[in-house]
Amino acid sequence: MPCHSETRVMPHSAEQMFDLIADVAKYPEFLPWTAGARIRKTTKITDGTVIEADLIISFKVFRERFTSRVTLLPDARRIDVEYLDGPFKYLVNNWQFTPREQGCEVAFHVDFEFKSKVLQALIGVVFDQAMKRIVGAFEQRAKQLYG
Repeated sequence: MPCHSETRVMPHSAEQMFDLIADVAKYPEFLPWTAGARIRKTTKITDGTVIEADLIISFKVFRERFTSRVTLLPDARRIDVEYLDGPFKYLVNNWQFTPREQGCEVAFHVDFEFKSKVLQALIGVVFDQAMKRIVGAFEQRAKQLYG
């Protein structure tokens, strides 16, 4: 179903980009179609932190909440997202941050399928454009935060 992977070189450090993506609670401030975010639970693990979070996605007449488990692995410079509950059949999302001489490389991957055929058809029409807007929103947020 909809799947998107891309890699971008950013003029910011891997740590800065990791921190930006890890701050799920701030997504409604800058991420398109994100109407709300709530951190349900935060758990420390040996090599990082696990967050359970709700996001409310609003697009046209659709408004859906979904819950995910976000595993933050700062030493590995990796963020993994596991779908727990909501309108998807499945959702897999991960980020990898690789330091470069000038900034870092950010690799992003998302793969999902909605339970609803209507939502699936709707996203299919605008999927590529939506992914560009989302990645662009993270880039713009990095510029605002880090210059």
